[in-house]
Amino acid sequence: MTRERIVTGGALTPDEDLVQFSLRPRALREYIGQAELKNKLEILISAAKGRGEPVEHILLYGPPGLGKTTLAHIIANEMGSKIISTSGPALQRAGDLMGILTNLNEGDILFIDEIHRLSPVIEDFIYPAMEDFKVDFVVDKGAFAKVINVPLKRFTLVGATTRAGMLSAPLRDRFGLYYHIDFYPPAELEEIIVRSAQLLDISISREAAAIIAVRSRGTPRIANRLLRRVRDYATVKANGQITPESAGFSLDSEGIDAMGLDQMDRKLLKIVVEYYKGGPVGIEELGATLSEEVDTLVDMVEPYLLKIGFIQRTKRGRMVSAEAARHLGLKLPGSTAQETLF
Repeated sequence: MTRERIVTGGALTPDEDLVQFSLRPRALREYIGQAELKNKLEILISAAKGRGEPVEHILLYGPPGLGKTTLAHIIANEMGSKIISTSGPALQRAGDLMGILTNLNEGDILFIDEIHRLSPVIEDFIYPAMEDFKVDFVVDKGAFAKVINVPLKRFTLVGATTRAGMLSAPLRDRFGLYYHIDFYPPAELEEIIVRSAQLLDISISREAAAIIAVRSRGTPRIANRLLRRVRDYATVKANGQITPESAGFSLDSEGIDAMGLDQMDRKLLKIVVEYYKGGPVGIEELGATLSEEVDTLVDMVEPYLLKIGFIQRTKRGRMVSAEAARHLGLKLPGSTAQETLF
């Protein structure tokens, strides 16, 4: 389990980021899915443009690979603004952020990915920038220290996070708008796959797109990644035509089953069923048994299993559903009692 998982929502390589960027929609009308969020953003952007003002600071949160970065770029395009992108871990010193903020023009978008990983020093520095569009910069030290007040142009901060609960309350309160991005249903992923196939000049049938969509774990980034893997298989084995058969064979060979589970998912579920009789089991104990970091399980494995109802978090620990055991072909001890929990 040391190699990168193909079904992870994060980017696997820098090259993949370039491909994903080429597939991103540029405007809200091109964006597929998240209908309620799209409607809210259309109203927000239209109102801000009507007033001739930048949009409010926006926090986007949800699992990786669902389109937070894409939405930030769309907001900038719709507003006719420039976007400057950075990430929480990249901002280590106040001077790093000072240079970015002072170079922003009126209405520009500052996008900070993984904003929950900002250091306390950077957080304190960014508060007056978000509230009053100014920063206080300290020069010299001791008795010679002076505070220089630097005014900023009105800008919009768009923050993205996979762990909204890790944001400090003062930072979270300074965002005027909070939008949650949820997993996509298979029908919307199918539309995304068909659109991406057209952009990549890939021949694919609707039925094949539906098979890929079901196994994409509700995540557009995974859907596009699987599409490219299936294309490679079809090029070698099926004369470049992605059919339902070639799509199914390709994904089976990658270890991705009909529910989108990979080897790590199945191993976690199997261990809970066979070692811990279906649970409950603590996440730390589970991580030790799997030889995996707890954060990896919580951020990369659990969200989708929770979404499809294969595991449940309880005060006593994690429990596996009878449906998950049936999917794996296993017998869940005490399954009659267990099924009443789900």
